[in-house]
Amino acid sequence: MSTRENTIPVKIGNIQIGGNNQVIIQSMCDIKTSKIHEVVKEINECTALGAQMMRVSILDKDDAYAIKEIKKRVSVPIVADIHFDANLGILAIENGADKIRINPGNIGSDEKLKRIIDVAKKYDVAIRIGVNKGSLEKDLASSNLSEEEKLTESALKYIKKFEEYGFSKLVISVKASNPLLTIKAYRLMSKKTNYPLHIGVTESGYDEIGIIRSVSALSPLLLEGIGSTIRISLTHNPQKEIKTCVRLLHDLGLYENYPTIITCPTCGRCMVKNTAQIADKILEYMIQHKKNLTVAVMGCIVNGIGEGKNADIGIAGGNGLFQIFSHGKILKTTDEENVLNELYKLIDMY
Repeated sequence: MSTRENTIPVKIGNIQIGGNNQVIIQSMCDIKTSKIHEVVKEINECTALGAQMMRVSILDKDDAYAIKEIKKRVSVPIVADIHFDANLGILAIENGADKIRINPGNIGSDEKLKRIIDVAKKYDVAIRIGVNKGSLEKDLASSNLSEEEKLTESALKYIKKFEEYGFSKLVISVKASNPLLTIKAYRLMSKKTNYPLHIGVTESGYDEIGIIRSVSALSPLLLEGIGSTIRISLTHNPQKEIKTCVRLLHDLGLYENYPTIITCPTCGRCMVKNTAQIADKILEYMIQHKKNLTVAVMGCIVNGIGEGKNADIGIAGGNGLFQIFSHGKILKTTDEENVLNELYKLIDMY
């Protein structure tokens, strides 16, 4: 099985995908690319949250031309998403795209595909071959192969074609909207190729639906060493995509420089009704100040300190008062009005 460390390294702008144990985080803008100011704002917001690469849609020439200006105002590589029109792929590359994503099945003839490849070679741009269950070639879709075999065979067919044209700066994806099929397809793909894999669940859904569906598929793959770059696709929320990616990778031990927040599950003993809101403020503060700490926010003094004893810092509240502790040792008691400021002071000392 090909794992992250032994995949082929592919350079994309100022980052590398594959050839190591790093998982590159990416998302996709949900604004028309020709709206340059809005797109730049969204990319920079996502970058501040942890995005290392951003994808943009190329629907027309205006979108392709916009890449040149966008690149001047962002710090992460830009991936151009191309469907159906080879000319737009070429134009995107010529205007500075660091990588393009295509589904070769909808680009058209081999001649059109070769034109894209020739320009990608000239500009030293990577290409992601993106195969989805919903866009399989008719012969494969109607075959007796398993669903995961159909996806991998489609990708392998295109890999062979790219290699015949002398192109190997590739990233591969075999996405499905079903988590179990996604797991099977990527496991099989990792046995068939050593190109780096872009993993994700396509059309996963919105908010918790999309998060749970994506995490259920991606966690086992990541733990098995499969996947060199990741996108958690959510409906209209690239910022939440990045936050979810970071937290997933952090909890799996694949993203070190990020804070950990622990909160009690709340029960009848809970005397702090806004535990989640307090925890949110603390987490955002640690992210903003780049504090890689574990902080516990507990709504009960009775069990809270014991349950949070492994935290670097913690608070446990009840009856309007909070005890601030570190690794189970009580440091001070303060009221609800001042608890956050007192906690921030301790966080700043680390």
